[in-house]
This record gives sequence, structure tokens and C-alpha cells, in this order.
Amino acid sequence: MVYTQINQRFTMKINFLTLLLMFVAPLISFAEDAAEAEPLFDGKTLKGWKPVKEKNAKYWSVVDGVITGSNDGKKVPTNTYLTTEKTYEDFEFRCAFRISGDHKTGLINSGIQYRSPIEGNKIIGYQADIGRGYWGDIYDEHRRGKLIGGDISKLKDTLKEDGWNEYLIRCKGNKHELFINGVKVATYTEEQDVPSVGVIGLQLHSGGIAKVEFKDITLKQL
Repeated sequence: MVYTQINQRFTMKINFLTLLLMFVAPLISFAEDAAEAEPLFDGKTLKGWKPVKEKNAKYWSVVDGVITGSNDGKKVPTNTYLTTEKTYEDFEFRCAFRISGDHKTGLINSGIQYRSPIEGNKIIGYQADIGRGYWGDIYDEHRRGKLIGGDISKLKDTLKEDGWNEYLIRCKGNKHELFINGVKVATYTEEQDVPSVGVIGLQLHSGGIAKVEFKDITLKQL
């Protein structure tokens, strides 16, 4: 009888510890993920960022805690990029973004450069595309052009064309994955010998009267 009671108590303790671990383990994992994510934007200044061409710094500013690219209500005359000062290779990049503008005035487009070296006054490399007709495309800026089209068939209920959306860019080795609002829109495997290390960059594309905004920018190195 005594042995049975001890055995029951022991079993109860084991079950309790098992349940406790099941509850705590995901929290520990989540905390570790959050701790590893590095904020790339302080919400106040452009510290850690710089334009590819210094003369185009006028198109970039921080407005209400958001990195903003625009030409003050006028057409954007040239492609311009704001990039990190640091370079990265294998990572998970996340941000919230919004693009707005009058499509009647010209192209309203943006993108996020990644693994992009800068040669002189030119940024070269991968871009996660943003904008009508281009959502989720992977484009090779100033090199090979469009690499793969984004599959946005599952984004119909979540994509806010003029509102805030979220991008996740994951690069590990030669594999690239893009997610918009948690939905995978592109997978690309690089088979050529091209640089795998470069900056992160925010693009304001030339064309119409456009504005792009970015916030909650983080990067976790893999």
C-alpha cells in the first residue's frame, strides 16, 4: 500500500514536470529568438544607415518614428537607396512597410535590397520587391534582372496595397525565402557564383508621386 502511494506521487510529479516543461520550453525558445533579433532602426534617427549617393540623402528622413522615403509630394526623379552600414550574409530580416502614391502619376514601387554589395555609387544585388504588379518578386538589381516572380495568390485576404504589411526575408546558404504577412511568396536557390555578403537597403523607385515607409526593422543572424 505504501509502495503504491509513493509510486502514485512519483508519477504525479513526473506528469507535472512534463507539463511544466511543455509550457516553459516554447517561452524560452521565443525569448531566445527575441534576444537574438537585432534592431536596425532606433525609431528616432538614421544612425547606422546611409544613402548610396550622398546627394540623394534629401529623399530620406524619420517621420513619426518611421523611416520615410519621398520627394515631398513631387514625382521621384531617380532610384534612391538607404542602406545599412553593416553587411550581412545568413539572416532573418523583418520589417513593417507601407507604400502609397498616385499610380496615375507614374510607377509606384519600392523594394528591400539584401546581400547587396556597393560598388562606387551603385548597389548591386537581390531585392525583395514591393508594389502593384511586383509583390514578392526577387529581382537582381543592376545585375541579372528578375529572378523569380512572387506567388501572391494566397495574399488576397491579407495584403493591404496602401496599408501596413510585413516582410520576412530569410537567407541561409544559397536558399532565399520571402514571406509577406506570414505567407511564403517566393523561394529561390542561387546556382551561380555571386556575392552572398552585402548590405540591407531600402529603395524608393523613380516614377510617380510616391512615399515608402519602414518601421519595426530587425535582423537575426543565422
